Amino acid sequence: MEEKDFYKESKTTKPTTLNCPFCRTADTYELNWLVRKKLDRLPGRADERDRAKFAKWMSYMVLLDDKAMCKNMRCRKRFDVSGIKTTAFI
Repeated sequence: MEEKDFYKESKTTKPTTLNCPFCRTADTYELNWLVRKKLDRLPGRADERDRAKFAKWMSYMVLLDDKAMCKNMRCRKRFDVSGIKTTAFI
């Protein structure tokens, strides 16, 4: 079985304060996250190895956006999202 068989996936946005490295303005940006919630029960076709993996795994979120566009009308440059963890356990 694959890892995606043990999770229910959904997408969400979370507000984060970022600083533009070009114009140095701070603003709140909506970043996209992929939420993987662990299923309540193990699928029926799982074997003993899959049961061991399922017991260890936890729900988590993965950051999908790696760049953001500055909201300052004079700047509007794209910059890398940094200073934020790309994976967060729920």
